[in-house]
Amino acid sequence: MKRSTIVVFVAILISALVSGQPPQSAPLPAETGPAAGTPAVTNAAVPQLTAEDLTAFLDGIVPQQLDRENIAGATVSVVKDGKILFAKGYGYSDVKTKAPVSPEKTLFRPGSVSKLFTWTAVMQMYEQGKIDLDRDINEYIDFKIPDAFGKPITMRHILTHTPGFEEQVKDLFSTEPTTDLGGYLKTHIPMRIFPPGTTPAYSNYATALAGYVVERISGVPFTQYVDENILKPLGMVNSTFAQPLPDHLAPNMSKGYRLASDDPLDFEMVSAFPAGSMSSSATDMANFMLAHLQDGKLGEASILKPETTKLMHERLFGLDPAAPGMAHGFYEESQNGMRIIGHGGDTIAFHSDLHLIPEKGIGFFISYNSLGKGEAPTREMIWTAILDRYFPYTKPAGDPAGAEDEIQKIAGNYMVSRRSETSFFRLASLLGQASVVPNADGTLSIPALTGSNGQPKRWERIRPMTFRDVNGQDLLIFKPDANGRLQIVSQYPFMTFTQVGLADNGKVLMPVLVISLSIMGLTLLLAPIAWIIRRRYGHRLEWTAKELWTRRAVWGVFALNLISVIAMAGLLTYALSNIDFFGEKGKVWFWAVQIVGILGALGTLVVMYNAFLSWKRGTGIWRKILSTVLVLACFGFLWFGYAANLFVLRSTY
Repeated sequence: MKRSTIVVFVAILISALVSGQPPQSAPLPAETGPAAGTPAVTNAAVPQLTAEDLTAFLDGIVPQQLDRENIAGATVSVVKDGKILFAKGYGYSDVKTKAPVSPEKTLFRPGSVSKLFTWTAVMQMYEQGKIDLDRDINEYIDFKIPDAFGKPITMRHILTHTPGFEEQVKDLFSTEPTTDLGGYLKTHIPMRIFPPGTTPAYSNYATALAGYVVERISGVPFTQYVDENILKPLGMVNSTFAQPLPDHLAPNMSKGYRLASDDPLDFEMVSAFPAGSMSSSATDMANFMLAHLQDGKLGEASILKPETTKLMHERLFGLDPAAPGMAHGFYEESQNGMRIIGHGGDTIAFHSDLHLIPEKGIGFFISYNSLGKGEAPTREMIWTAILDRYFPYTKPAGDPAGAEDEIQKIAGNYMVSRRSETSFFRLASLLGQASVVPNADGTLSIPALTGSNGQPKRWERIRPMTFRDVNGQDLLIFKPDANGRLQIVSQYPFMTFTQVGLADNGKVLMPVLVISLSIMGLTLLLAPIAWIIRRRYGHRLEWTAKELWTRRAVWGVFALNLISVIAMAGLLTYALSNIDFFGEKGKVWFWAVQIVGILGALGTLVVMYNAFLSWKRGTGIWRKILSTVLVLACFGFLWFGYAANLFVLRSTY
């Protein structure tokens, strides 16, 4: 998605920070499961996945990718048949000193890949009989998640990202370390906007809540529990959830960058730390993958029983049988005819993926220490290249009949389920909507979903209400939700997209706002010019004192409206470079800007009164029309502000 406006930046922030954002444009499921499609070439011609061949292959593409995308460094590990097949670092962990990346020692931040350790800890408690996946989560904690929809939230809902929480970014990152997980959770409870078990909506808060349950049941801090029960048994000596890093690990931490050519960023503190605070090396992550691929065992160590490991990898929730679903924390993928489970993760600087192919005993981990230019889906490209080389696949033919009629039916704007619904951050959901656009060749596009060339993917119909990437295997399935609204079931099983009506259509709201503010701005700009012209030619307006002061009040209202929008954009711009500003530090400022907007919204009454005076007095038609246009401009501002919750003051957002 192009980052052409500040609001789009915010939408990306909400979707990515310590998130489970999957591989960029992550693989979608094959049409009919593992048996679908045919091999692209004969087995004799397929390269074998050996250490030698994989090394030569990755050495040929990863350095080029780092250079092309302006990424400082990457770390990669691949496991197969119970051992580490490949582990290597590329580029630099510190650009200034040219320090190389070591797969054994250099620590990267895998972001939400950390969640797999939290889910593993939960399943350890489950197999010990200490957690019931279907029990009200309130019975495990020392505070209460407010009732909603007449149903409790359970651990099963949390594992599948269906507790129904809205998105929340306040205090997600901080410049100050915190170990008080309970304190954070008690003061940052999100609103519940969906009935539990119905709508996938990714939640860092819910994962942190699961970590708190582990902490309370075990009687030790979450970070200590993971260290003693997962990291140490697996020999992951270069891994930790601790923030800041322990003294013996801090020298090994890679610096993080937006671009390799930029200055490094500060170490990122994650307040909801079970959701994304881990630091680890590629070989340590390889040990974790090996344990999950070997029934929970690594050598003599065991972190899960075989039956628990099998259960953890099983599908637990999905919106459509042909689409990927959620396992017990892992999310499903399916590519090249194989079922894959894994997780992605992002902080501001680090971007990572972990994939497991249980049936083949293969695991893949990659992490970058820079976002890069963002012009290509870097992680997807490497993983897809590996799959296509060693497990080639031919897509089955589709059925394009009826595509034109279906595309016309499904065209429109769609809002993501992972969103803020009750705070001013709803503006990101409004302006970051996915647009389904018909193409002249009978395909459809969603501009936000781009391919490796940076251009929007084209999607072709392959069966009723199901579309496939023309140049890939990803699927989009269109089907009604529980309320009868059309939704997109995509490769992201932890969120969905629902078609919006006119009132919430970002493609309508943004032009309305721009036109409204333009009218207000021109009014303020032309008012002093008109005064100068009248003074120059000695022309006096035949206005009463009431009309004069009302007109001046209108100018004040317009100034408030313009200030509120410009200031909000400025605060968001600043916060994106100073992430702790999305916390208590910035709350007063956001509130102040919102109060200005509220005053401007109330001032609509003044603008309406001005129009009333114009029409009552029987002045010229142009003055009547102008006063009416000014009222409509205020209504446009009110519509946008109401839809984006700009007039709602909340302590969390």
